Amino acid sequence: MDVRAYATAVAVCAGLAGRLPDDALSAVCDHYAGGEPELAESTLLLSLAQERIGITEEERRNIRSILGNPADPDLDDVPVAEEVPPLAYRFGPVGPADAPGTEKADAILSAEAARHGGRRLRRAWREPLEGARDGVAWVYVLQVAEGTDTLVARAGPSSRLWVLSKETWPLEVVVEGRLLPPYQAAALTAAREVWSA
Repeated sequence: MDVRAYATAVAVCAGLAGRLPDDALSAVCDHYAGGEPELAESTLLLSLAQERIGITEEERRNIRSILGNPADPDLDDVPVAEEVPPLAYRFGPVGPADAPGTEKADAILSAEAARHGGRRLRRAWREPLEGARDGVAWVYVLQVAEGTDTLVARAGPSSRLWVLSKETWPLEVVVEGRLLPPYQAAALTAAREVWSA
């Protein structure tokens, strides 16, 4: 996978956050980050088709451009949408009184953020709206410097979080100063800072 295709894969993954289930998106991102584009493609196409997640014509073109086989018939099983659907989650700076604690995750992800080019780590509480694929969760947003591989910066800390605390809170990695897709923009706007460089 060349640099241009990898950049397109990063953009595709970012655009599907909040639409593809958390676990499926995490698997796709991890496969790309690990240099396994065939597994990433299979997981992406299967998840989109099984979950009946519509993609726009532009998204279809972008996905086709990164496939090892651009004529892959599995892409034809993915529904087409006229436009990206409205965001199916709302975010807030704090969770309810019975929300899970964040002390361990905050500490682990803060330490990992520093190792992965992080500038700031923020956390928001996510609540599903109609059409959401996942439930309530803490969502972390790691802001990184230009030139950082966002998929690797996502995979490393997420894996470490699972190994050390058996937690799987979603982690979005964004380049500081860039225009963000709706999901990441909403999470970042509502989030509280946990750590900064």
